Amino acid sequence: MSLPLRPVSAVGALAGELRRRVLSGEIAPGTPLPEQEIAAKYGVARPTVREALAALVHEGLLRRERNRSAYVPEVTLDDLDDLMYVRRPLEDLMAQAMTGRRVAEADAALARMDALPPEAPWADTVAEHMALHQALITAVGSPRLDRLYGTLAAETRLGLVRLREVYEDREVLVREHRELLDAIADGPVEAVRAAVAAHLGHTWGG
Repeated sequence: MSLPLRPVSAVGALAGELRRRVLSGEIAPGTPLPEQEIAAKYGVARPTVREALAALVHEGLLRRERNRSAYVPEVTLDDLDDLMYVRRPLEDLMAQAMTGRRVAEADAALARMDALPPEAPWADTVAEHMALHQALITAVGSPRLDRLYGTLAAETRLGLVRLREVYEDREVLVREHRELLDAIADGPVEAVRAAVAAHLGHTWGG
């Protein structure tokens, strides 16, 4: 049975749906995504599927190898530990620069996360989580810090899929981020750096 998509842009709509499924954990790492099956499922042409998959490959959410269907890459616990090893100094630079400041965009992302209904897909939480942290990094005003942080975005988003297991109650995640933003705003700098380090020290589950 096909599930037709509204033709906003068929490519954009399909990419959005597949992105939601990847970031909600519905499509497990390693699962192949054959063009023909996706075309039949969503009632779209194969070139549309090809473009949508290419968009997600470009974002780093899918991987494609020669003579193989696109698939979600596996991000292991060792990968995530290494990811945090690299993220910590970048977020520490943010902490030092942003002490004593509030970032409206980060507060807005937190408010949107808090307003999500219980039945909202985990992908929506991932999106607001990423928006909050990205807003803090961008507010520093360093294009190079922004660019370095951006190179970690795909792995970070895939890693956040694991947090479903840790934060079954989304309100806990909201509370932790509210405490983080308050700590950054209140200072002093050493307290902020400690708060950011503690925030990044969570378990990934699994």
